[in-house]
Amino acid sequence: MSQSRPDEFKAPPECPVFEPSWEEFGDPYTFINKIRPIAEKTGICKVRPPPGWQPPFACDVDRLHFVPRIQRLNELEAQTRVKLNFLDQIAKFWDLQGCTLKIPHVERKILDLYTLNKLVADEGGFDIVCRDRRWTKIALQMGFAPGKAVGSHLRGHYERILYPYNLFQSGANLLVKQNEPHVIHHHSPHIYKHTSNFSSLLTEPGEAGESKPNLRRRMGSFVAKPESGQTPSPRMNSIFTCFEKNPFDLQVDLVVCLVCGSGGDEDRLLLCDGCDDSYHTFCLIPPLHDVPKGDWRCPKCLAQECSKPHEGFGFEQASRDYSLRAFGQMADAFKSDYFNMPVHMVPTELVEKEFWRLVGAIDEDVTVEYGADIASKEFGSGFPIPNGKFKVSPADEKYLKCGWNLNNLAMMKPSVLTHVTADICGMTLPWLYVGMCFSSFCWHIEDHWSYSINYLHWGEPKTWYGAPGFAAEQLEEVMKKLAPELFESQPDLLHQLVTIMNPNTLMAHGVPIYRTNQCAGEFVITFPRAYHSGFNQGFNFAEAVNFCTVDWMPLGRQCVDHYRMLHRYNVFSHDEMVCNMASKADTLNMVLASAVHKDMLIMIREEQQQREKVKKMGVLHCKEAKYDHLQDDERQCIKCKTTCYLSAVTCSCSPGILVCLHHISDLCSCPITSYTLNYRYTLDDLFPMMNAVKQRAELYDEWASRVTETLEAKLEKKKSLPVFRALIVESESKLFPDNDLLRRLRLVTQDAEKCSSVAQQLLNGKRQTRFRCGSEKSRSQLTVEELSSFVRQLYNLSCSLPQAPLLKELLNRIEDFQQHSEKVLADELPSIAEIQSLLDVSFDFDVELPELPRLRVRLEQARWLEAVQQASAQPATLSLETMRRLIDQGVGLSPHPSVEKAMARLQEQLTVSEHWEDKASSLLKARPPHSIETLRAVADKTSGIPAYLPNCLLLKDTIRKAQEWLQEAEELQASGSVLMVDSLSDMVLRGQAIQVHLEPLDKLESLMAEVQEWKESAATTFLHKDSTVTLLEVLCPRCEVGNAGSPKRKVKKGKESLKSNKKKTPRLNTLSDVEKALSETKDSTSAMATLEELRVREMEAFSNLRAANESKLLPTADCMNLKVCVCQKAPMGAMLQCELCRDAFHSVCVKDLSDSCETRPWLCPQCHRSEKPPLNKALSLLTSLRHIGVRLPEGDALHYLVERTINWQQRAQQISQSCNLPELEERPGTPPTLTCCVSDSDDTVFYTEQRCIPLQGLSWDLDELIVEGLLLQVSLPEVQSLYHVLLDRTSSWHTNTDCDKQMQFNSQGINLPADQDGITTSEKKAKRRLETEGLDAERRVKNKKPSHKRQKMNKKNLQRRPTSTSSSPRSDFSQSDDSEEEIAVCPAERCQQPEGDEVDWVQCDGSCNQWFHQACVGVTPEMAEKEDYICVRCTLNDGHTRK
Repeated sequence: MSQSRPDEFKAPPECPVFEPSWEEFGDPYTFINKIRPIAEKTGICKVRPPPGWQPPFACDVDRLHFVPRIQRLNELEAQTRVKLNFLDQIAKFWDLQGCTLKIPHVERKILDLYTLNKLVADEGGFDIVCRDRRWTKIALQMGFAPGKAVGSHLRGHYERILYPYNLFQSGANLLVKQNEPHVIHHHSPHIYKHTSNFSSLLTEPGEAGESKPNLRRRMGSFVAKPESGQTPSPRMNSIFTCFEKNPFDLQVDLVVCLVCGSGGDEDRLLLCDGCDDSYHTFCLIPPLHDVPKGDWRCPKCLAQECSKPHEGFGFEQASRDYSLRAFGQMADAFKSDYFNMPVHMVPTELVEKEFWRLVGAIDEDVTVEYGADIASKEFGSGFPIPNGKFKVSPADEKYLKCGWNLNNLAMMKPSVLTHVTADICGMTLPWLYVGMCFSSFCWHIEDHWSYSINYLHWGEPKTWYGAPGFAAEQLEEVMKKLAPELFESQPDLLHQLVTIMNPNTLMAHGVPIYRTNQCAGEFVITFPRAYHSGFNQGFNFAEAVNFCTVDWMPLGRQCVDHYRMLHRYNVFSHDEMVCNMASKADTLNMVLASAVHKDMLIMIREEQQQREKVKKMGVLHCKEAKYDHLQDDERQCIKCKTTCYLSAVTCSCSPGILVCLHHISDLCSCPITSYTLNYRYTLDDLFPMMNAVKQRAELYDEWASRVTETLEAKLEKKKSLPVFRALIVESESKLFPDNDLLRRLRLVTQDAEKCSSVAQQLLNGKRQTRFRCGSEKSRSQLTVEELSSFVRQLYNLSCSLPQAPLLKELLNRIEDFQQHSEKVLADELPSIAEIQSLLDVSFDFDVELPELPRLRVRLEQARWLEAVQQASAQPATLSLETMRRLIDQGVGLSPHPSVEKAMARLQEQLTVSEHWEDKASSLLKARPPHSIETLRAVADKTSGIPAYLPNCLLLKDTIRKAQEWLQEAEELQASGSVLMVDSLSDMVLRGQAIQVHLEPLDKLESLMAEVQEWKESAATTFLHKDSTVTLLEVLCPRCEVGNAGSPKRKVKKGKESLKSNKKKTPRLNTLSDVEKALSETKDSTSAMATLEELRVREMEAFSNLRAANESKLLPTADCMNLKVCVCQKAPMGAMLQCELCRDAFHSVCVKDLSDSCETRPWLCPQCHRSEKPPLNKALSLLTSLRHIGVRLPEGDALHYLVERTINWQQRAQQISQSCNLPELEERPGTPPTLTCCVSDSDDTVFYTEQRCIPLQGLSWDLDELIVEGLLLQVSLPEVQSLYHVLLDRTSSWHTNTDCDKQMQFNSQGINLPADQDGITTSEKKAKRRLETEGLDAERRVKNKKPSHKRQKMNKKNLQRRPTSTSSSPRSDFSQSDDSEEEIAVCPAERCQQPEGDEVDWVQCDGSCNQWFHQACVGVTPEMAEKEDYICVRCTLNDGHTRK
């Protein structure tokens, strides 16, 4: 299909479509009355019957034959016809000049000569356009593109074709220019036949035809196929046909030119083919260059031919008679061929656009045929009728009397046409219409402005266009304005049904147009004076009829007056119809009687005025005339064609000729006194007729008068709503007809009741929902404008409502509220309380206030601004989350300058805060940490930000902690004291928690790592694998002594071992107490004193424990209740006795097969707590700890353990020498097995598998010595030796026990007194220690050489130390002052007793000056020569002294 064009047809809006229910469909007049207020606004409407209403098609198809009308589409449209008429005149003008006219092409389009001529005339004429150079402007107005020099082409065409014609029209002599032979040719006669290839006639020689799509070519060439003998359009032949006669020779003798009067230049003389007048070619204005070869008319003959009047336009009748079937075949073939598709597949929109395109196209001549106005009386209606030829089935009999059967509708009782006695079958009998594609019905209104109803029985849709009745005059004016030439020749053109105009054109000039597509089975109703037109989409069959209702009567009389002005014939006499109804007043209903009465008032008043006018004019004769007995054409006014009934004027000079009383002067030239007034009724006859109708309608009229008065009352005269209700009740009780007045009364009453109800709701303040700050509103709320309009409506109502003044007062309050709101909203920073008070006041108004949303928005803004201000006033609480929350809340607010300013400030503050927060966070999380200077620089910059910044505060706190830590570290370093491990650990942990690079921290961490490494090494050395005791617990003397096999005994408080004047120390009952006490000591001396106290308690506790455990195993004990061992059961069978705690254990419970060495004393699991490494490992650990330089409880305990061990070695050596242990007198033998009876009846016994040192007869010193040796957590050979010595004595024990009681002497002769009364064990021990130290000092003095310190040397030929079976205790060199021979003994803990001629020795450079085997102390000869050597004892003593 063709592309859409700017001038493409645009469909008008749709008219109303009604779908009545079966109940509504029952009475057509009631339903039409009901829809009339809506439908008359559009002029036409469509009614779809209820589903199932399908009347049978009753027309006799075989008998139906008709001759259709021929419709050439481009002649239907008014503007197109004007153009064609103009081209007719131009063609005729040039034809009379003997020239062939061909319409030129410009820009590949046929030049619109009519538009060109009109535009030039509007601009002032050819001369003015040329003078002012307006041709380009005219080209643009004609739609040509600018910039292509089209104006010069238009000027040339106008000058050659139109300018001579316009000169002729102006009255000047015709001037023909022959300089363009391709436009105006002189040649032999040639007749162009009107063929289907219409475009070929419009192509100039030498110019190719315009290429068009196939469909357009078909659209421009198809014509409904005429029957043989049908001639083409005479109009087109007259436009595009050339006329030429064969030349003939004229006798020019005695022929002279009528202009110059000369007969010379015979070859230049022209002889007119009409009147034989002669003219020189050069005498014509302007002169002709050549003699025309065709027929030529002189200016005089040309004027006579062109001045002949045009024939009125009308449709031609086809020459063929069609049957319905034949017409359908032709119509379907035409549409199918035209659109090149099946007829049922062509869209209605396409057909509509193509129809209006063809109607407006000059160059496309499409002809169709339309079977219109076929009388149903002759061929039968499409609806079934009683006694008709169509046999109706019982199921369809209901359609015979149905009101929508068009045969019944026009003559039903409510129709006033039933009172017309004349033959008006053209209105009351249906007409049939058989259409084909593009066949149309032109703009028209129905006769007498009546209603019409059209029913489409079957076929393709019929497209309708309509204009409402109030726009009828506007439509007529627009058509007269756009096509004045047509109305000049045919003033009643619109009544001829032969002219159509594009609805888009009418709509562009303000005429309201509506459309609809009427499908099969649908009705279309047109209303009084509603112009309508349309066309058929294809082959279809429709039926239509006119009808009139009571409401039409005023329009009917108005139409008669309009017809009088147009001199148009009436179909019937309106006055006669009214008089007929008045003569049957008793049969009229009250509504019709009232309408007739009103119409008769107008009729009688006008008739009375006209008769008085006639009498004043001088008409003297009067007579009665029975005009109702005459045919209508026998009583028509010769002037206005009105059908006379009440009166007419005649003259005896003209029998059969009459005029109405309005046109007396047009009757004849006789004196008026000879005229006769003919009347049907006298005025005296008319008044009784009117009174009869009045009496019939009096009751109704009185009610109607009261209703009218009530409805039209003004101001204080308005009635209350109960009065309106009473009038409605009265109409119902008296069965008044349901007419417009009653419907209006009901409508006004309903409106008033609704208004009253709404007004009361508004006054009561009722609403569906309430929201204090919400945005939703009640559905029943009115806007302020609606309330104002509602108040005006209340005052404009025909009734008065008591709520009106109250609502007026409410409206005033609302307006005051609005003014106050606007003032508040205009404030930059409004008060929250003021806004809230306004919102509270608004709750009393049940209306939608446009200020409320703005007030709520402003309230939110004010609250937000206040929140921002409060938050900014408290920087300590203004966090980033608070700022983000405020910004998020601000984003949701409506824009406002104050909000935007606050948002900008807040956003800027948030950006800065986030930047420094992120900066602080990154600094705190940096690895490695930044220096304190870097952090301090950032902290200084953040100090001025008025917000709570956790990371920045944390940064400042970190700097503060770092400063405090550095100061503490500096003070610690300056003090020079030894660090306690707790302080070190605390410093390290606190330093690690500070996210700042602290230079001293690395050293402290390294130191802490060495301490931890040392502790792990010590734990590996001392602790068993998977041991449950701690290193400190192993190294310290026990504070809790007990046995798993026996209840723990409370340790007795020993007497103070120190001097009584010393300060009391807290009791150390648990390991945590010990650890706390050691951590709190300021130096090693205090720690040693604490551990010494703990040792004394330990020795006392073990002494008591050993005695208790030993006593319970005596034979005299009660073995029945005895609980021993880890299992807490009675002793039985093989038992093991702990050498330390002396408790007994079942062998099966505690014996470890892997530890079956019998050379060592057996200790129970509780007493054997550690691995007991050699002393040298403990010394190595102690030395490494001193290198670390940190004090820790485990270090102090290890130090004390080493000192305790060395002291024990010394004591053991002294006691062994003093007591001469190998020669001690043995005690009485102790049997190897202890037995104890389990019960009286059972002789079960237990025994020990190993030998134990017996306590009986063992001296206190030896007992204490062996106990303390076993308590030592290092392994010493002396302990083993002492154990074996004491154990061996059990076998050779004798009664000599004086050694325990007498004084004992060591090798140096120092007395060791025996235990005495009043001397405690601690005192003995302290005294013994002091004596030992005195001996060591004395020995060191003796060993020193008087001259100088001996150099480190290899001592040769020294006497070898005697060997012994047991490890000898540590001893100094013993030598007499007078001895010449040096007898040396190596004091090393484990002397390797090297042998040979030469043994390397090294002397201690400490305070003892003792000599040691180099091999025993791990010193090489090179080291002895170059380095100082200090023995273990001197190392311990010197270190203790430093601390």
